[in-house]
Amino acid sequence: MRERAMSQLDRRGFLATAAATAATLAAPAFAQSVPDTVRTRSGLSGTTRRNTASFRTLDWSDYFGSLRRGAILVDIDSRALHMWQESGEYHLFPSSVPMSPELTRKGRTSVIRKVEGPSWSPTPNMRRRNPEWPAYVPPGPDNPLGTHALYLGWKYYRIHGTHDTRKIGRRSSSGCIGLYNEHIARVFEMTRIGTQVLLI
Repeated sequence: MRERAMSQLDRRGFLATAAATAATLAAPAFAQSVPDTVRTRSGLSGTTRRNTASFRTLDWSDYFGSLRRGAILVDIDSRALHMWQESGEYHLFPSSVPMSPELTRKGRTSVIRKVEGPSWSPTPNMRRRNPEWPAYVPPGPDNPLGTHALYLGWKYYRIHGTHDTRKIGRRSSSGCIGLYNEHIARVFEMTRIGTQVLLI
Protein backbone atom coordinates (compact mmCIF):
# COMPACT_ATOMS: atom_id res chain seq x y z
CA MET A 1 0.00 0.00 0.00
CA ARG A 2 1.40 3.40 -0.97
CA GLU A 3 2.12 5.87 1.80
CA ARG A 4 2.50 9.63 1.46
CA ALA A 5 2.95 12.47 3.92
CA MET A 6 -0.24 14.04 5.21
CA SER A 7 0.30 17.43 3.63
CA GLN A 8 -3.41 17.72 2.86
CA LEU A 9 -4.52 17.31 6.49
CA ASP A 10 -5.18 20.57 8.30
CA ARG A 11 -2.87 19.90 11.24
CA ARG A 12 -4.17 22.75 13.34
CA GLY A 13 -7.78 21.69 12.88
CA PHE A 14 -6.98 18.08 13.68
CA LEU A 15 -5.03 18.92 16.82
CA ALA A 16 -7.74 21.28 18.04
CA THR A 17 -10.25 18.42 18.17
CA ALA A 18 -7.81 15.90 19.58
CA ALA A 19 -6.14 17.99 22.28
CA ALA A 20 -6.40 15.18 24.80
CA THR A 21 -4.67 12.75 22.46
CA ALA A 22 -2.50 15.13 20.45
CA ALA A 23 0.72 13.69 21.80
CA THR A 24 -0.22 10.17 20.76
CA LEU A 25 -1.78 11.06 17.42
CA ALA A 26 0.53 13.75 16.09
CA ALA A 27 3.78 11.81 16.23
CA PRO A 28 2.56 8.68 14.38
CA ALA A 29 0.63 10.75 11.86
CA PHE A 30 3.65 12.72 10.76
CA ALA A 31 6.15 9.87 11.11
CA GLN A 32 4.32 7.67 8.65
CA SER A 33 7.01 7.89 5.98
CA VAL A 34 9.26 5.94 8.39
CA PRO A 35 6.87 3.39 10.00
CA ASP A 36 9.63 1.85 12.16
CA THR A 37 9.88 5.11 14.15
CA VAL A 38 6.26 4.93 15.32
CA ARG A 39 5.96 4.19 19.03
CA THR A 40 2.79 3.71 21.02
CA ARG A 41 2.44 3.63 24.77
CA SER A 42 1.27 0.34 26.25
CA GLY A 43 -1.71 2.07 27.82
CA LEU A 44 -3.29 3.04 24.50
CA SER A 45 -6.53 1.29 23.61
CA GLY A 46 -6.97 -0.76 20.46
CA THR A 47 -9.36 1.91 19.14
CA THR A 48 -6.71 4.61 19.55
CA ARG A 49 -4.15 2.49 17.74
CA ARG A 50 -6.58 1.87 14.86
CA ASN A 51 -7.41 5.57 14.70
CA THR A 52 -3.73 6.53 14.58
CA ALA A 53 -2.96 3.99 11.86
CA SER A 54 -5.90 5.15 9.76
CA PHE A 55 -4.48 8.64 9.30
CA ARG A 56 -2.36 7.31 6.43
CA THR A 57 -2.70 7.39 2.70
CA LEU A 58 -4.73 4.51 1.25
CA ASP A 59 -4.33 2.89 -2.15
CA TRP A 60 -7.67 3.71 -3.82
CA SER A 61 -7.54 0.65 -6.09
CA ASP A 62 -8.31 -1.56 -3.07
CA TYR A 63 -11.74 0.06 -2.81
CA PHE A 64 -12.78 1.47 -6.20
CA GLY A 65 -12.52 0.11 -9.73
CA SER A 66 -11.73 3.58 -11.08
CA LEU A 67 -11.63 7.20 -10.00
CA ARG A 68 -14.18 8.38 -12.56
CA ARG A 69 -15.89 11.41 -10.96
CA GLY A 70 -13.66 10.91 -7.90
CA ALA A 71 -14.20 8.85 -4.77
CA ILE A 72 -14.82 9.33 -1.05
CA LEU A 73 -14.23 6.64 1.57
CA VAL A 74 -15.34 7.19 5.16
CA ASP A 75 -13.78 4.90 7.77
CA ILE A 76 -16.28 4.87 10.64
CA ASP A 77 -13.90 3.24 13.15
CA SER A 78 -11.08 5.72 12.65
CA ARG A 79 -13.39 8.71 12.00
CA ALA A 80 -11.52 9.72 8.86
CA LEU A 81 -12.71 10.79 5.41
CA HIS A 82 -10.39 9.79 2.55
CA MET A 83 -10.94 11.54 -0.79
CA TRP A 84 -9.51 11.00 -4.25
CA GLN A 85 -10.08 13.39 -7.11
CA GLU A 86 -10.46 11.96 -10.60
CA SER A 87 -6.83 12.99 -11.24
CA GLY A 88 -5.74 10.69 -8.40
CA GLU A 89 -4.91 13.54 -6.01
CA TYR A 90 -5.53 12.38 -2.43
CA HIS A 91 -6.89 14.23 0.60
CA LEU A 92 -7.54 13.18 4.21
CA PHE A 93 -9.84 14.83 6.76
CA PRO A 94 -10.90 14.03 10.36
CA SER A 95 -14.65 13.58 10.71
CA SER A 96 -17.51 12.93 13.08
CA VAL A 97 -19.47 9.72 12.59
CA PRO A 98 -22.77 8.24 13.84
CA MET A 99 -22.98 7.84 17.60
CA SER A 100 -24.23 4.24 17.59
CA PRO A 101 -24.30 1.15 15.36
CA GLU A 102 -28.09 1.55 15.01
CA LEU A 103 -27.59 4.95 13.35
CA THR A 104 -24.68 3.79 11.17
CA ARG A 105 -25.16 2.85 7.56
CA LYS A 106 -22.33 1.22 5.62
CA GLY A 107 -21.96 0.44 1.95
CA ARG A 108 -21.78 2.22 -1.40
CA THR A 109 -23.71 5.25 -2.58
CA SER A 110 -22.91 8.49 -4.42
CA VAL A 111 -23.26 12.25 -4.16
CA ILE A 112 -26.60 13.25 -5.73
CA ARG A 113 -26.81 16.93 -4.72
CA LYS A 114 -24.56 19.74 -3.47
CA VAL A 115 -25.86 22.66 -1.40
CA GLU A 116 -23.95 25.70 -0.19
CA GLY A 117 -25.73 27.25 2.80
CA PRO A 118 -28.03 24.28 3.49
CA SER A 119 -31.16 24.43 5.60
CA TRP A 120 -31.93 21.57 7.98
CA SER A 121 -34.98 19.69 9.19
CA PRO A 122 -34.65 16.82 11.66
CA THR A 123 -35.81 13.42 10.48
CA PRO A 124 -39.00 11.94 11.98
CA ASN A 125 -36.89 9.66 14.19
CA MET A 126 -34.85 12.63 15.43
CA ARG A 127 -38.04 14.49 16.33
CA ARG A 128 -39.32 11.46 18.25
CA ARG A 129 -36.07 11.24 20.21
CA ASN A 130 -35.81 15.02 20.66
CA PRO A 131 -39.28 16.59 20.54
CA GLU A 132 -37.85 19.93 21.71
CA TRP A 133 -35.86 20.33 18.49
CA PRO A 134 -37.16 22.84 15.92
CA ALA A 135 -38.87 21.49 12.80
CA TYR A 136 -36.70 23.68 10.56
CA VAL A 137 -33.40 25.56 10.85
CA PRO A 138 -32.51 28.04 8.08
CA PRO A 139 -28.96 28.47 6.75
CA GLY A 140 -26.66 30.28 9.15
CA PRO A 141 -24.47 29.83 12.23
CA ASP A 142 -27.07 27.75 14.11
CA ASN A 143 -27.54 25.25 11.29
CA PRO A 144 -26.32 21.72 12.19
CA LEU A 145 -25.22 21.15 8.57
CA GLY A 146 -22.69 23.97 8.71
CA THR A 147 -21.78 25.87 5.56
CA HIS A 148 -21.97 23.13 2.90
CA ALA A 149 -23.67 19.75 2.45
CA LEU A 150 -23.23 16.83 0.07
CA TYR A 151 -26.48 14.86 -0.17
CA LEU A 152 -26.02 11.11 -0.68
CA GLY A 153 -28.19 8.58 -2.48
CA TRP A 154 -29.44 7.30 0.88
CA LYS A 155 -32.37 9.28 2.29
CA TYR A 156 -31.39 11.57 5.19
CA TYR A 157 -27.65 10.85 4.84
CA ARG A 158 -25.18 13.64 4.13
CA ILE A 159 -21.56 14.66 4.39
CA HIS A 160 -21.68 18.17 5.80
CA GLY A 161 -19.96 20.81 7.86
CA THR A 162 -20.58 21.70 11.47
CA HIS A 163 -20.27 24.83 13.57
CA ASP A 164 -19.81 22.63 16.67
CA THR A 165 -16.16 21.69 16.22
CA ARG A 166 -16.22 19.53 19.38
CA LYS A 167 -18.00 16.85 17.33
CA ILE A 168 -15.14 16.21 14.91
CA GLY A 169 -13.18 13.08 15.73
CA ARG A 170 -16.07 11.67 17.78
CA ARG A 171 -19.05 9.38 17.47
CA SER A 172 -21.50 12.25 17.72
CA SER A 173 -23.92 12.36 14.78
CA SER A 174 -27.38 10.92 14.14
CA GLY A 175 -26.18 9.24 10.96
CA CYS A 176 -24.34 11.82 8.88
CA ILE A 177 -20.62 12.40 8.41
CA GLY A 178 -19.45 15.78 9.71
CA LEU A 179 -16.37 17.83 8.82
CA TYR A 180 -14.96 21.16 9.92
CA ASN A 181 -16.56 23.93 7.87
CA GLU A 182 -13.22 24.79 6.26
CA HIS A 183 -12.77 21.14 5.27
CA ILE A 184 -16.27 20.60 3.87
CA ALA A 185 -15.77 23.74 1.78
CA ARG A 186 -12.70 22.10 0.19
CA VAL A 187 -14.42 18.74 -0.26
CA PHE A 188 -17.47 20.50 -1.71
CA GLU A 189 -15.31 22.29 -4.27
CA MET A 190 -13.58 19.06 -5.34
CA THR A 191 -16.71 16.87 -5.41
CA ARG A 192 -18.82 16.31 -8.50
CA ILE A 193 -22.38 15.02 -8.72
CA GLY A 194 -21.96 11.28 -9.07
CA THR A 195 -18.81 11.05 -6.91
CA GLN A 196 -18.58 7.52 -5.51
CA VAL A 197 -18.98 7.22 -1.74
CA LEU A 198 -18.10 4.19 0.38
CA LEU A 199 -18.70 3.97 4.13
CA ILE A 200 -16.84 1.13 5.85
